[in-house]
Amino acid sequence: MTNIHPTAIIDQKSKIGKNVQIGPFCVIGANVELGDNVILKSHVVIDGHTAIGSGTEIFPFASIGLAPQDKKYAGEESKLSIGKNNIIREYVTINPGTKGGGMVTNVGDNCLLMIGCHVAHDCKIGNHVIMANNATLAGHVEIGDYAILGGLSAVHQFVRVGMHAMIGGMAAIEGDVIPYGIALNERASLVGINLVGLKRRDFERDNIMAIKKAYEILFEGEMGKNFAEKIEQVANIYQGNADVMKLVEFLKIDTTRAICKPKNS
Repeated sequence: MTNIHPTAIIDQKSKIGKNVQIGPFCVIGANVELGDNVILKSHVVIDGHTAIGSGTEIFPFASIGLAPQDKKYAGEESKLSIGKNNIIREYVTINPGTKGGGMVTNVGDNCLLMIGCHVAHDCKIGNHVIMANNATLAGHVEIGDYAILGGLSAVHQFVRVGMHAMIGGMAAIEGDVIPYGIALNERASLVGINLVGLKRRDFERDNIMAIKKAYEILFEGEMGKNFAEKIEQVANIYQGNADVMKLVEFLKIDTTRAICKPKNS
C-alpha cells in the first residue's frame, strides 16, 4: 500500500519498502533504500548511497545524502545510514562519509533533528539524540546516546559529545564533552552534570550521586594532581559502577581534541 504522489521523481533502481509515503515533488536517487513505513512529506531530496530505516519521517526541503561539503571528496561511493523512527524536520542536511573518515555517516534510531540542522560527513550520531533548530555538526563528530544539542550550537570537527550530555543553545563546542556533562556559553565550558536529564531517564539516585562525585574529583579536586591521575582515582573508587566507568572509558580514549572543562580549571 505504498503511496507515491504523481509529481515525485523516483529512480527505478531505488528500493522502496512497504507502506512508504512519498509526497509531492520528492526526488529519490538510484542508490537510495527506504525502509517500511518511511514518510517523506514533500520536496525531500535523497541521493547517494543512502539507507533510511523504517518509520523515519522527513519533512519538506530536507537534503539527505548529497555530496559532502569537503573539498577532498572525489566522488567516492561513500554511504549514509539513517536508523529507525527518526524525525527529520525542514531544511535538515545530512551528508555521506568520505574516504578520509571511514566512508560512512551514521545516524541512530529515535532521533529528532529540528529545523535547519546540519550533520556533516563521517559523523556518528547515537540513539535518542535531539538536535534543536540550526544545531550544526562539522565533519567526524561523534554524538552519544540521549545527548541534547541546543539551538544554534556548533560542534567543531572531530569532537566527541558523550552520552546523556547537554549542549546549551548558541554554544561553540571545541573540546570533547564528557558523558552526563553540561556545556554552556559562546566558547563553551563545562558547568556541571546533567542531573535533570539523568533523573528523567530513571537513573538510580545512588548512581547519580556517584557520577556527581566523580565529576567533583575530576574537575573540582586537588589542584596539584594532573588530570590523568584524577581519572585513575575515579576508576579505582568506582570500578564497580558501570555508569561512572563509561565516563572513565570516554576520558581514556585517545583523541585529537582536548576535554571541555570548567573555566579556570
